[in-house]
Amino acid sequence: MSTDRADLVCEGGGVRGIGLVGAVDALAQAGYRFPRVAGTSAGAIVASLVAALQVAREPLSRLADVMRNIDYRKFQDRSLIGRVPLIGGALSLLTSDGVYRGAYLEQLLTGLLGDLGVKTFGDLRTGDAPEQFAWSLVVTASDLSRRRLVRIPWDLNSYGIDPDDFSVARAVHASSAIPYVFEPVRVGGATWVDGGLLSDFPVELFDRADGKPQWPTFGIRLSARPGIPPTHPVHGPVSLGIAAIETLVSNQDNAYIDDPCTVRRTIFVPADDVSPIDFDITAQ
Repeated sequence: MSTDRADLVCEGGGVRGIGLVGAVDALAQAGYRFPRVAGTSAGAIVASLVAALQVAREPLSRLADVMRNIDYRKFQDRSLIGRVPLIGGALSLLTSDGVYRGAYLEQLLTGLLGDLGVKTFGDLRTGDAPEQFAWSLVVTASDLSRRRLVRIPWDLNSYGIDPDDFSVARAVHASSAIPYVFEPVRVGGATWVDGGLLSDFPVELFDRADGKPQWPTFGIRLSARPGIPPTHPVHGPVSLGIAAIETLVSNQDNAYIDDPCTVRRTIFVPADDVSPIDFDITAQ
């Protein structure tokens, strides 16, 4: 089988991220390898595993097994105060700005990525020029302190951090920290949360303005093709918060997602009927 190259961008979507796996596998089966991978939130989890599997020269078919074996119920890792009956969740919000800690996700990825030889972004350095293309993985987070999108590792120097020394698992944790659901991640005095707050599908991330790209960029979205969106019921304060965030992000992203050029390079995986915080989801 001949090998083609393409950059890959994976959309966020909470636990719906498992839906990205089939599209990645289909591209791999078609002979594609991914010199650079990017993702937001759940897309960052998948992207980090894709990058690590390629560094370890492991088949991307392993991705499905890894994602299938994740117990999403363990993502609900409450602090000691959060375990207080009835009011634990509210107390966690008041004291830590999130119902769950998010520590389990970081610990899980530290183990999974470490087994593949990836701990920091230095393990994913390619040496390509310009500098922003010098790593095979980019994940995004939202910096609430600076009101901006953070592209990790590209923007780490502005925080006084050596990109090569920064933990990949920590970056993915920050990218996946849904506001109010998970505690924010504090880095260099800044407060980072889910990258989807500012852009859930940064498909333009690897686009170059200095000439024709060496290879195409494919995106994977966890939704149907552009059209009339489905109606989602909203029940309770957490559901309302998630809906507000998704509405804000969708309105920002749709400006270029609906562009015909973007549609042509995007794989759509309908997953609108699954809640991004359905931690009881199973492999079925």
